[in-house]
Amino acid sequence: MRELRPDFLWGGAVAANQYEGAWDVDGKGPSTSDMCTNGTHTTPKRITREWEEGTLYPSREAIDFYHHYKEDIALFAEMGFKVFRLSIAWTRIFPTGMEEEPNEAGLAFYDRVFDECLKYGMEPLVTISHYEMPFGLTKAYNGWAGRECIDHFMRYCQVIFDRYQNKVKYWLTFNEINAGVQSMGNFLSLGILNEGTENFVNQVDIPQLRFQGLHHQFVASAKAVKLAHEKYPQFLMGNMICFITSYPFTCNPDDILEAQKQMQMTNWFCSDIQVRGEYPAYAERYFEEKQIRIHMEPGDEEILREGCVDFYTFSYYMSTCVAKNPTDEASVAGNLAGGLKNPYLKASDWGWQIDPKGLRYTLNEIYNRYNIPLMVVENGLGAKDILNPDKTVDDDYRINYLRQHIEQMKEAVADGVDLMGYTPWGCIDLVSASTGEMAKRYGFIYVDKYDDGTGTLERYRKKSFYWYQKVIQTNGAEL
Repeated sequence: MRELRPDFLWGGAVAANQYEGAWDVDGKGPSTSDMCTNGTHTTPKRITREWEEGTLYPSREAIDFYHHYKEDIALFAEMGFKVFRLSIAWTRIFPTGMEEEPNEAGLAFYDRVFDECLKYGMEPLVTISHYEMPFGLTKAYNGWAGRECIDHFMRYCQVIFDRYQNKVKYWLTFNEINAGVQSMGNFLSLGILNEGTENFVNQVDIPQLRFQGLHHQFVASAKAVKLAHEKYPQFLMGNMICFITSYPFTCNPDDILEAQKQMQMTNWFCSDIQVRGEYPAYAERYFEEKQIRIHMEPGDEEILREGCVDFYTFSYYMSTCVAKNPTDEASVAGNLAGGLKNPYLKASDWGWQIDPKGLRYTLNEIYNRYNIPLMVVENGLGAKDILNPDKTVDDDYRINYLRQHIEQMKEAVADGVDLMGYTPWGCIDLVSASTGEMAKRYGFIYVDKYDDGTGTLERYRKKSFYWYQKVIQTNGAEL
């Protein structure tokens, strides 16, 4: 059977720091992403410790969902969304992360957003922390490098769980938590800002500090899951992994071992802990070779065991090739990590290799490893869209990309994978997390906003909008 389950959760995904804007409205404090300037495909964005007059910080206005949420959710409902993946901006609730009492205006905003979703029968899928945290915690503790962040995060979780317990059923703890295994994940994911770091792509990296910070996130994630299971049994708690499928570049055993090692530490490490509840054996050798020693407090291992997630979610955009000695081969760009060019694949405008069959392979690998329900919560094509004079966009390239990936999802379901849903990334155009651009557009909805910060913020339906509407109407039968 290649049919998707009748209650399949079709929708789309966004993140507060890339689409919400209103960065200092109604008591919101600055987040780590509010301190990032704009960049391009070739010029990395910068991280500033203080606000620089006359510098563009794209996340601060983004596409101003804060003042357009009713319009946007109505557009999602018109497409037929069953689920809307979004994140809560931590600094809307706790402006510095260290307050004892939450900011009521921030809580009330998400009440309005969730009510609007539920009005249309759309389930919110909420990421608790999506590539942002209070910049106050970066200044106080160097982000997640400080164990103190666990308690601050838990206070935040307790407040939002209690407040939205009757409105939100599906929760993800940390977005692409495995970003923390890469040096760029220091500030992006962990809020770690080491002395001398300014360039977002080439950050000053202290692996010992980074993996310790990641351990603190594991403990915080497990504690949040444990709290939900004990007090809010109606919740389903998920993890979220940036899955970068790696193939050996050749059948040379050296390349095969190298690809296996990359798959382990890039893709499996974090989810082995979050799904199975313990550090995997292969990590011991990696830590030994890198001279990393994870400091655990008494009780940490028990918390990890008790806080295993209910379902597994991931982003999938591309695959890469891996070689033991890659010096002579052409390299390609990627989401978090690039790799070697696969001669059998084409690439996007940003050099990301397009591999729909890799999604089927990946779904099978994940499901056969963990045997819990899966959800593809990010997938899509970043491209330079052209707005026609009649305010339409002919984005057949996007339709083709998504069609091919949905076809492979259906093949994976026929293979026996339990797939819950699909939320393509950036269902409305928003700010790129890696470069701070608007030009890299993913959405079914075009937003009149540009890399220099100008634009009317008007929303327009692209050709893919109507295509996806039909896909949802037919539960993926008509592609």
